Amino acid sequence: MSAVPTTRRTQIVTAARRLLEEEGPQALSMRNVAAEIGIRAPSLYEHVADKRALESAIIASGLHEQGIAFREARATDPDGDQLSVIAHTWRRWATAHPHVYALIYARDLDRSDPAVAEAELAAGAALRELCGGDLVTARVIWAFAHGMVNLELTDRFPPGTDVEELWARGLGALRALLPTG
Repeated sequence: MSAVPTTRRTQIVTAARRLLEEEGPQALSMRNVAAEIGIRAPSLYEHVADKRALESAIIASGLHEQGIAFREARATDPDGDQLSVIAHTWRRWATAHPHVYALIYARDLDRSDPAVAEAELAAGAALRELCGGDLVTARVIWAFAHGMVNLELTDRFPPGTDVEELWARGLGALRALLPTG
């Protein structure tokens, strides 16, 4: 079986994401990405239009990963508390990838980029399904989970806050919004 060839664009996005994950947003420059893969910075522009396009590719990648993580978590525990499964998967993914998470959720999405638009839909599919297609309920749950994760990642909870209790109470309150049966 032969290996699938890696395109230069894929190499660029992979290197950029690795720099972001390992060194933070300050390391995400076209010069650093070029050095990471051993080419000159101007050569990057043959494969990605600019830094924003590179960030959009990382965002699409991260959103796809989130969607896969949610689907896999739900499939692992199909009869369990699916709201908790999604929420805890959201939290685990975000804390494992804090810089990618921040890139995804700290700026506007370029929904004119088909890859980003598709990835956003894929990331939200499990939550929309759980909510029976009710987008308002899905967005309320999303806002809660994002807010909790964002406060946790930026260390904004006051000292002594029982974050686990906040998650439990919040999810308990949100369960009433879910369709029954």
